[in-house]
Amino acid sequence: MHIILPCPSCGEECEHLLVDESRNPVVRCTICGHIHRRVPAKEEEEIPVRVIVSQEGESRVCSVSLEPAEFVAVGDFLAAECGDEAFGVEVTSIEAKGKRVKKARARDTSALWTRAIDQVVVRASVHKGWVTSPVSVVCEGNEEFSVGESWTFGPLPFRITHVKLRNGKVLRKDGQRAPARAVKRIYGNRL
Repeated sequence: MHIILPCPSCGEECEHLLVDESRNPVVRCTICGHIHRRVPAKEEEEIPVRVIVSQEGESRVCSVSLEPAEFVAVGDFLAAECGDEAFGVEVTSIEAKGKRVKKARARDTSALWTRAIDQVVVRASVHKGWVTSPVSVVCEGNEEFSVGESWTFGPLPFRITHVKLRNGKVLRKDGQRAPARAVKRIYGNRL
């Protein structure tokens, strides 16, 4: 039987012939002939990490399973489990070793603060002359909004003039687009 492994002698990742099948099998490199023991890699079990999920003014405590050595960073997308429900979230803050950090290993993380991104509320300010009307709509997180498009939120039809993103960037050119989960506010002129 052949196994592909890195050889400690020649440094190549190549086929090795299984010489002895025991607890720590003995293998021989097919390139240089070096005989060595193959120590099976220890698989780490996933650990649960506490996740606080915010969704439109409500928060709930959920969890996510991660490998202990895996890194988590602000801006990462994960699948949080809340009882029987599972949904997509974006990491907004991390607490590790008693501090707020931008990146940490799962084993060092005590909590992840996240926001739900499967369904989001998109807010818009619709202008007509001197009057501005605030409106909002619930939509899928991956639905895209494009500058120059026409939309109707509730009773107000409008044309998008610019889109402010959560990261502070503002889209102003016709055709520029962003998914709903990244939108802070949409601005438009009433039709």
